Amino acid sequence: MVDEQLKAQVDAYVDEVWEDVVSDIRSLVRIESVEDLEAAEPGKPWGPASYEALAKGLEIAARLGLDAHDCEGYIGYADLPGASDTQIATIAHTDIVPCGTGWTVPALDVTRRDGYLLGRGVLDDKGPFVLSLYAAHYFVREVRRSGQPLPYTLRCLVGNDEETSMADVEWYLEHFEAPAFCFTPDADFPLICGEKGILHGLMTTNHPIVGAASPLARLDAGTVPNAIPGVATATLGPVGCELAAQTGLPDDLRLDEDGLLTARGIGGHAAFPESTDHAIGKLVRFLLAAGAYGTGGDQGPDQAPFLHLVERLTRTSDGSAVGLASSDEVFGALTLNAGVARTLDDGRMSITIDVRYPTSITSDELVATLQALAEQADCSFEAGNAKEPFYMDPSLPAIQTLLGTYNEYMGTDKEAFVIGGGTYARHFPRACAFGPHDPSVVDPDWVGIEHGPDEGVSEEVLRRALKVYIVSIARLMELDLG
Repeated sequence: MVDEQLKAQVDAYVDEVWEDVVSDIRSLVRIESVEDLEAAEPGKPWGPASYEALAKGLEIAARLGLDAHDCEGYIGYADLPGASDTQIATIAHTDIVPCGTGWTVPALDVTRRDGYLLGRGVLDDKGPFVLSLYAAHYFVREVRRSGQPLPYTLRCLVGNDEETSMADVEWYLEHFEAPAFCFTPDADFPLICGEKGILHGLMTTNHPIVGAASPLARLDAGTVPNAIPGVATATLGPVGCELAAQTGLPDDLRLDEDGLLTARGIGGHAAFPESTDHAIGKLVRFLLAAGAYGTGGDQGPDQAPFLHLVERLTRTSDGSAVGLASSDEVFGALTLNAGVARTLDDGRMSITIDVRYPTSITSDELVATLQALAEQADCSFEAGNAKEPFYMDPSLPAIQTLLGTYNEYMGTDKEAFVIGGGTYARHFPRACAFGPHDPSVVDPDWVGIEHGPDEGVSEEVLRRALKVYIVSIARLMELDLG
């Protein structure tokens, strides 16, 4: 049977190249490719570190026999030309969220432990990106062996700005035609056919709320809006320290001799709040309970309205504490995360907002509610561009091809589903998110999730994903994508 012969060849290929796969993942993980717009320059629009990872990704692609191209530093692609210019594409990204704190292994290296890879990006998304290149490399070798081109051109897109604005793929689609079908290995199996809408925003106090006599001198927590912070810190003045000490610190808060109050929770991705514990909320609730904040007059500017605002934003993950609870049958419940708190140089404070929303509420309704909420706390709200909910019909032949291949490997009959996370898929007319994380695999407690400390993924899961990708691409090549 041809399919069985193909799968046997793919098994042998993955065994042969696996150590090279891990080595290439490590070469990317060692690059701290966080967006840095302040250091951006022509050819490096997302900053030098992000560009370094893009360049390394294209270098790997070229070494594997693909025709690699740097698109002015915005994004890259690597092709295996086919008999037709019509493209089947993968898209993964080489940028990362900041490493943050709480790691027990080096964040910027790959640690192998008991069959797992640990390090920032091994799961999101440097590891899967390398899988996409090796999936293409399998076909490079087959084309060379047979002398017959693939029916369609196979393109591996190298994203470089996914974790922030996804402006890389927007730039790409302004300059290049969209592929006939595309999947991104930047999510979960079995297959994601829809994504909630996404709205980001920023709430900032209208006036400075920090003064020389303020019990709360600084509030700084979080790394990026789309991550629930596992650590939050506040700097207390003498009065604030006294009030905190009098109240008594719970086990998950610490106050050092310099007045730095640290709260520890459980971090994670903003779209998946179920197993997290919001550190900013924990910190702010303690400050309010202890009265360790300015109330006006001799206590410095009144900080209570802002702290109560933050407390409401972090009290629940479904927006119910601020009147935004909403759900529908396809996407489920809305989620809201206030992920980054900052004290500005002029004494104002700010908090970021990340909302993942279903079709039962509109972006205009979200903005109106959040603006009213901010005004009640003497704050302003600045909304970013909303990304509307995205959905692909799971009965499409290309979707069924991928889903069927995964189920075949797993011996299951699982169906496509929708998520609150945002992937590149929502930018393309025909696309989906397809693995490599497998929720059916129970990881040890010491394996962290994406965007969190000790981010990790099973090597066996990645090996199987590579096989699934290769066989899926082979089957996609047999479809009529005209």
